[in-house]
Amino acid sequence: MSAAAVPAVGGISPRRAWVTDLPVLAVAVVWGASYLAAKGITTTHTVVAVLVLRFAIVLPVLVAVGWRRLRALTGAQWRGAGVLGLVLSGIFLLETYGVVHTSATNAGLIISLTMIFTPLAEAAVTRVRPSAGFVAAAGLSVAGVVLLTQGGGFTSPSAGDLLMLLAALARTVHVLAMARIKAVRDADSLSLTTVQLGGAVAVFAALAAVPGTGASPWSTAAGFGAREWAGLVFLSVFCTLFAFFVQMWSVRRTSPSRVSLLLGTEPLWAAAVGISLGGEELGLLGAAGAVLVLAGTAWGRRAAAGGVRP
Repeated sequence: MSAAAVPAVGGISPRRAWVTDLPVLAVAVVWGASYLAAKGITTTHTVVAVLVLRFAIVLPVLVAVGWRRLRALTGAQWRGAGVLGLVLSGIFLLETYGVVHTSATNAGLIISLTMIFTPLAEAAVTRVRPSAGFVAAAGLSVAGVVLLTQGGGFTSPSAGDLLMLLAALARTVHVLAMARIKAVRDADSLSLTTVQLGGAVAVFAALAAVPGTGASPWSTAAGFGAREWAGLVFLSVFCTLFAFFVQMWSVRRTSPSRVSLLLGTEPLWAAAVGISLGGEELGLLGAAGAVLVLAGTAWGRRAAAGGVRP
């Protein structure tokens, strides 16, 4: 189909839409690659240290860029963002420990269940029943995860798979909290993100100071070679700083739904990177499960966009 035959999206010409779409798609790609990158530089004993280093690198940049808007936050907004930061720290701990103990492919696909869990949780909170199509899509996704974690035959899911499942649930809690904490609804997005990351870094730093929680950030950084530093910079600069600013830039130029749709391709890229670069194998059952997860989350996204019925 020629470009002239493609309708404009939200009043945006096809050419301009692609100019906006490509950076957002790049964010989905780097997020998909982040699981393999984190797995490559992290061990069970360096999870907390790597998290301190990852976010301590970008936090000063966010503070410097948004200093005036940070000072404009009210006390209630600081407290609300601080609570969200605590939840965010839990998400990153679960995700990072999880990816250490499972494949990057599994991690990216299981975490995509957030797209299913969030509308279900919202329906439970608001007491509005989701559509039959969405419930069917959720069932398809869950069945896919069951098969995905059985790529080598019917065995118990790994500890990493379970941690990633908990991380998906924690992401759901974070989304609901952002929607229900009144103080943060009108807060500047840059300031809100900065305070959340600052709170998360404070949690990671406190954990790093507790004996028995693994290597210190300083000893971990001293032991990094060129490959590990490259992975850390990728996670910090591209998966955090670049991703955030692209989202801020894109939502002002296109619709949030379009941005969400493009970012929803993250699990596809996680699987592609894990298999092509990480040498991971799914097996027949795992491949079938991956297809079901992708199909279920895509179907669920469309069903959720269609609304819910009382």
